[in-house]
Formats: sequence, C-alpha cells, structure tokens
Amino acid sequence: MDTMKLRLRFEQQFGNADGCSVWMAPGRINLIGEHTDYNGGFVFPGAVCQSITALIRTCSEPRVRLWAEDLGMGCEFDLDDAEGPDTVHFRYVYGVVRELRERGVDVKGFDAVYGGDVPLAAGMSSSAALECCFANALNELFVGGLDKMALALVGQATEHKYVGVKCGIMDQFVSMYGKAGSLVRLDCRSGEFVYYPWHPEGYRLVLVNSCVKHELVGSPYNDRRNSCERVAAAVGVETLRDCSWDMLEGVRKEISDEDYRRAKFVLGECDRVLAVSSALERGDYETVGKQMYLTHEGLSKDYEVSCEEIDFLVEEAVRCGVTGARIMGGGFGGCTINLVREEVYDRFVKEVQERYKERFGRECKVIPVVIGDGARRIG
Repeated sequence: MDTMKLRLRFEQQFGNADGCSVWMAPGRINLIGEHTDYNGGFVFPGAVCQSITALIRTCSEPRVRLWAEDLGMGCEFDLDDAEGPDTVHFRYVYGVVRELRERGVDVKGFDAVYGGDVPLAAGMSSSAALECCFANALNELFVGGLDKMALALVGQATEHKYVGVKCGIMDQFVSMYGKAGSLVRLDCRSGEFVYYPWHPEGYRLVLVNSCVKHELVGSPYNDRRNSCERVAAAVGVETLRDCSWDMLEGVRKEISDEDYRRAKFVLGECDRVLAVSSALERGDYETVGKQMYLTHEGLSKDYEVSCEEIDFLVEEAVRCGVTGARIMGGGFGGCTINLVREEVYDRFVKEVQERYKERFGRECKVIPVVIGDGARRIG
C-alpha cells in the first residue's frame, strides 16, 4: 500500500498526520501442512511481500478511530467498550486492543488509517496480517514488552473470541516471524521452528486466485476442527498429532465415516510435511510437488474443503505439467499454490487464465510469490 496515499487519507479523516508512525505485517503462503496447526502438527509457511500497512498516531482521548482504506469505511470505539463494533472487519483491531490490554499492555487512544495488497478472502491470511500489524505496532507504541510469539497469540485469540474462527497459530506466527528468502517449518505443538532457505533454482512459486469468496467466519471450517477433536477424544489423546495410524484404525467403528476421513487427512498431512522437509534438504523439488498434489487430493476428497473452481485450477496445473499444485488456506475458495518449472511457467499462466474464463465466465488472478519479512515498523 502506498504510504503517501494513506497519509493523505489520514489528513482527510483525522487532520494533520504529523506524529504518525508506519507499520506493516505480511500475508502468507503455506507450502504444505493445511489444517494441521490446530491439530498440534507441522506447517511449512512463509511470509509474502503483500502486506497490510497502517499509519498510527496516539492520542490522549480514551478512544480508537479507524479508517480502512480498502473498504472505504471507518469505525470508532471507546477503549472500555465491552461489546465492540458490529462490523466483523473492525472486530479484528478491536480484539487486538482488548487482548493486549488483558495481557497488561497499557493501550491508550489512537487514530489509524490502513490498507494493503493482501487479497481479501483468498486464503493468504489478510486477517492475520491485520492483527499482527496492529499487535506489533501497539505493543511498541505503548511499551508492552511482549515477544513475537505472545503477539501471534494475541492475533489467534482475537480470531477465537471476537470473530468466531477457531484457527490455529500458523498464520499469525509467520506474519510475525517471516524471513525474506526462507520458509519456516513450525511445530505447532511445541512452538519450535526451523528456517529453510527458499531459492528453488529452475522453479517459480505462484498463486492462482479463483476469486471465489473464501469465508471462514461461521463456516464449515469450525466443523472440520470439531471433527478432529471428536476423533482425538475417541482415541484418548489431546490432539491428532498424538494419534497413530493404528490408533485411528482402532476407533474406526466408534466414529463416523466423515470424522474418520477428516482424521485420515490430518495424519497423512503431518507425514507429508516431514517428507517435504527431507526433500527440501536434498533439493528435490519434484518430490515436493508430488506431495502437494497428494495434499490437494486429501483436501478435496477427505477434508472436503475444495470447490469446483479450485479443482479445475489444479487439473489445469496437471495438464500443463506443473510440478505441484493444491488449494491453499482454510478452503472453500481462495487460491491454489503452484510450484512451476521455468520452462512451463509462461504456458501455464497463459492457459490457466484463458481456460478458467472460458469455463466459469470470470477471471482468475495470477499472483507471483516473493518470500518476505515479518511484521515491522517501516516509518
């Protein structure tokens, strides 16, 4: 987002922009490891260059005034407001303020104008970028002293308590900890993580946005998590991370076929993340691609979070000789993530756009991926 544009809007909405500081936090991709984070498993995300940027100025009044440039709308709430805004979008910032104050950060009044280029409802975690942008900024501006993991947890708690999405920690974690040129393998149970350099010579990473609305609030996303929790309870473990294949088969007659398929996907996905870790250490990107396709098959057939448009995009990737492709994010629309050899990249980009429009009568959008840094002050 052009900071000059934000500054001009700030002056229009709130007067002189002197004293503003500028903050950003990125969206993310996830190479592999979907719906494993809330099951205590492994994920393999990276921060991207697309981000949310905010101009923020503190004030002496006990209230918050916001303007969301991308939405063309604003909001105001008092710091002691126990209910918060009705508009879901503004509840992300409201929740961050409430969660920081609960953790002892003395957040006072402020004005903010923000916007970004993380595509909304595309599975790139625009909500986590928004949460982490404000969590990081307010923690610094009001001398909260919280570390990055604590700020990631602030964002996660905001989703749970103020928006109604029972997400795992991956999105907020990588928005805080992202590192240019590196993916991160995160153990969502222990919090341990390892950076993996990401410089795949001869390949490109690209997203294809189906432009099908990706909506998780009050959606089947929570139903999937409930399925996993029922299976874990039947097995007698805290999360499916602790469930073996033999243990799953041992309770198969006690659980529904649907819950069984959900759990089968999660166990397989945990195995695939580790397989990709080993492949990256060898520089074996063909194996990485095969694992991505297996993930999509499981997400589509067992976890049932794909849709006709996304399945079509993956089929097109296969037809064009793309090394690996799958739906990315919580599901129900959004993007595919594609690992593409240089020699087929131009053909894939051209043909997937043409054939998608021919099939569905609307455009899909190609988004090249550059792995970037995490949340930070930029001005």
